Amino acid sequence: MTTIGIMGGGQLGRMLALAGYPLGLHFRFIDPVAGEAPVDALGERVRGDYTDPAALEQFAAGADVVTYEFENVPVAAAQQLAARLPVYPPPAALEASQDRLREKSFFREQGIPTPPFLAVNTREELDAAIKEIGLPAVLKTRRMGYDGKGQALLRAQEDIAPAWEALQGNDLILEGFVAFDREVSILAARSTTGEIAYYPLVQNKHRDGILRRSIAPAPDTAPELQALAQSYAARVVEALNYVGLLAIELFQVGETLIANEMAPRVHNSGHWTIEGAETSQFENHLRAILGLPLGSTAPRGHIAMLNIIGTLPETPAVLAIPNAHLHLYDKAPRPARKLGHVTLRCDDAETFEERLAALKPLVPRD
Repeated sequence: MTTIGIMGGGQLGRMLALAGYPLGLHFRFIDPVAGEAPVDALGERVRGDYTDPAALEQFAAGADVVTYEFENVPVAAAQQLAARLPVYPPPAALEASQDRLREKSFFREQGIPTPPFLAVNTREELDAAIKEIGLPAVLKTRRMGYDGKGQALLRAQEDIAPAWEALQGNDLILEGFVAFDREVSILAARSTTGEIAYYPLVQNKHRDGILRRSIAPAPDTAPELQALAQSYAARVVEALNYVGLLAIELFQVGETLIANEMAPRVHNSGHWTIEGAETSQFENHLRAILGLPLGSTAPRGHIAMLNIIGTLPETPAVLAIPNAHLHLYDKAPRPARKLGHVTLRCDDAETFEERLAALKPLVPRD
């Protein structure tokens, strides 16, 4: 019996377990949440802090390999576990992704373009950075920001003071605003054997920093753009000796791609792969960390993924749309919370557009 330990108890851990049970895998989780968690019906959950030695010991006992479902796992905890059993992706990937300044610097070291950026710790440094980078720009916390949290868009001089008031006290980074044509992401899986598999580029739509919709494969994508994105992913996984699923979010500007951020885990923009690819990102992540042959990443037609945010949809109405697949995460509704997603898959483009138009009004997105 192979037991996989997952750090985190959210929906990504839930979907990893759902992908792993058909392979005969077993799962254990660690998560500090005192109440219910999305993974609770799928395996034992150690309720403890990630830095609690006793909780980590209980979590690791009997596990064959450890992975994580979110990138803010304490690096020290991952390193502690890595001293006794395999931990994938490697803790170095966590370190590279948890600090936006380190992450952007890492991209630059690999020859991957980024927006201009500067570290900011004082108001004087912010003013100097704005003078150098210009406006518009985005002021972000270097750590812990996700789904639009911990950042402020500076369009004009009057935006600076309130942004500084809201974010001061944190280590910050100022990034130049990218006037992109669209947002895309590349997903890659790398195995312990060194085998790499790439998914087609995905087109993403965000609002208020939260992913609302993904379309796969990204429409009107030239082979050269796909190859460029794959080359960026290859540089990252090789530099980090990476194992598992990696997502890199990118801005497309003309025929160029500019790196925004990376996630060392399965990713929201890859949820479409459950029904829409020959092998889901979740299964390929598990295959990768176990050294199994990676599955085909070929898309199965035209696919859309719509996040359910804030409130739950009417299940019968969603399921009445042909080829619509509903995924609920067993989470209580609240504003701006991801409660589930819907995947739509169609073989031909015309039917896809018709059904997507019918589906959109049924899916709450705040």
